[in-house]
This record gives sequence, structure tokens and C-alpha cells, in this order.
Amino acid sequence: MVNTGMQLISFTCAVTGWIMAIAVTALPQWKVSAFIGSNILTSEIKWEGIWMNCIYQTTGHMQCKTYDSMLALPPDIQAARALMCVAIFLGWLSCTVSCCGMKCTTCAGDDRRAKAGIALSGGVLFILTGLCVLVPVSWTANTVIRDFYNPNVPLMHKRELGQAIYLGWAAAVILMISGAVLSSTCPHMERGGGYHRGYIGRSFANSPASAPDPPKPITSNSVPLKEYV
Repeated sequence: MVNTGMQLISFTCAVTGWIMAIAVTALPQWKVSAFIGSNILTSEIKWEGIWMNCIYQTTGHMQCKTYDSMLALPPDIQAARALMCVAIFLGWLSCTVSCCGMKCTTCAGDDRRAKAGIALSGGVLFILTGLCVLVPVSWTANTVIRDFYNPNVPLMHKRELGQAIYLGWAAAVILMISGAVLSSTCPHMERGGGYHRGYIGRSFANSPASAPDPPKPITSNSVPLKEYV
């Protein structure tokens, strides 16, 4: 019963992390404008995501434009697009596999060995999903921090970490922890695959050996004895 509750909690957290990863992929707040220097313009804020860049004005008006060329994008944005799409697909696959391996479902019947293997596969897939989210988010954060402290980059091109970066880190941690917990709640597989239902076996190895019965004497009451010379 405890393992079933842990499976439900970890699966719910993993699905939440997957939804957060989808939101991170769609949000444009990966990079935001850095207000530094003597001349700062706070009337508009520039957001840069992996699919589009947006300009948000303090009046509430916002304009977004998708990138014209994919090949002209920097390597971190190209890698982020690919890995986040892979993460979304792996998250969907993880949810499907984990549902089949949970104890509260009827998939795979009563075969505990099969359900344990399916649940373990679902947990590993959730961990891989978290890694696919963690890599592009950390790569983009490293690029932003490196350019921010680079004196050769103009002030107008410097950016800061956006809300999507922090949300991506949280999603990656939730996915990996939930996958690890889901994998650890699998029942242990018994060696030999034996299945017993209330039968008590009898061991003959340690039972004392009984002495053999002595041979019975041959009686010759009904057979006449004859002497032969």
C-alpha cells in the first residue's frame, strides 16, 4: 500500500514536471533585457526565446516575431529546440509506460514481474526527460552569463536570465527526482521465478533415515526336508 501511494505521488509530480517543460518550450522569456549602464530604457523589455523574440512595453502592448532562419540561430538555441522537443516526446512516452506499470492499473494482469519492469522503464524515461530539459537550459544560462561579463559585448546586447530558465531548472529537478522515486518503488523480483500459494514444502534432506526392516526367516513347515547323500 505504501509503494502504491509513492507511485501515485511520484507519477503526479513527474506529470507536473512534464507540463512545466512544455511551458518552458513555449515561453519566450529565456533571455531578457539587462538594464545596465548610464542610459537605460525601461519603457520596453525585450524577451528572447527559442522560437521567437518579443518586445513588451509598459503600456501593456507586446509584439512578437518568430525567427526568420533556423540556420542563422546560435548553437545553443538550435540545440535547445531539438532537446526540448525530444524532452516533450520522452515525457509523453514516460507517462504512457508508467501508467501501464503502476500497481493501481490493470495492465499486464497480475504479473508482478512484468509490471515491475514496466514501472522501472517509465522511471528511467522520466530521468532521461529531465536530463533533456536540464542540458539546453543550463547551456543557455551559461551563454547568457558569459556574454554578460564579457567586456567585448556591447551593453545593448547583454541579456539576463529569464523566468523560463528558472522554470526549466525546476522542471528538470522534479522530473529526475520523480523518476528515481518511481523506479525505487518497484517490487523486488524473486530469483528463480517461483510462485507459491500457501503450500508448505517438506524437506527430505534433513529427515532421519529409517532403518531397513530385517529379513524375515524362511520357514519350512509346509515343505518336507529331504537329505541327499
